[in-house]
Amino acid sequence: MKKDIHPDYRAVVFNDLASGEKFLTRSTVKTTDKTIEWEDGNTYPVVDVEISSASHPFYTGKQRIMDSAGRVEKFKNRYAKFGKKA
Repeated sequence: MKKDIHPDYRAVVFNDLASGEKFLTRSTVKTTDKTIEWEDGNTYPVVDVEISSASHPFYTGKQRIMDSAGRVEKFKNRYAKFGKKA
C-alpha cells in the first residue's frame, strides 16, 4: 500500500439518535471532537446517526405495507386520457 494516501481506520462509536443504541465498530469516518467512554474504559470518538439497524423499520419488523395496488389504479385512472388523440 502507498503511504499517506489512506484514511485513518480506527475504532468509532455510532450513536443512534432515534433509539439511543450505541455501536462500537471500526471506521474511516471523520468525526468531531465529541467522545465517549466505552464499557471497556477506553475513550472513542462518537458519530451521531439519525437511523441505524436498531431503529430502521425494515430491521425492527415494524414496517408498514403500503397499498400499492390501489395507488397504481389511481395513477392509471388519473392519466388514462393523457396522450390519447381525440
